Amino acid sequence: MTRRNPEIARDPDKAKRAASHPKRPGEQCKAAPGTWVPRVDRGRCEGKKDCAEVCPYDVFEIRRIDDADFAALGPLAKLKSMVHGRITAYTPGEADCRSCGLCVVACPEKAITLVRV
Repeated sequence: MTRRNPEIARDPDKAKRAASHPKRPGEQCKAAPGTWVPRVDRGRCEGKKDCAEVCPYDVFEIRRIDDADFAALGPLAKLKSMVHGRITAYTPGEADCRSCGLCVVACPEKAITLVRV
């Protein structure tokens, strides 16, 4: 499998902390792939890469926000995005998500939620 983020190393310590978080949602990696998908609130995401560092299924890609997604943000969210280099998380591998919830609790901006498909 080719990783979507070869420049982002997985962080086992961060993943362990996320796994033991008392408010960790999801089905602890036991859901069938594609049953749940992560949704990223682009108005909150600062592209800090924590989601990609803990995700065991390589669901996330951290990159520059698409112009259409940037245009859809409100004025304050646009400013915040620009301050953070217009970097955000995308989920091109969402079909591989197993609902472990690690990304949700690892995200420092609380920008990720799991949604049942």
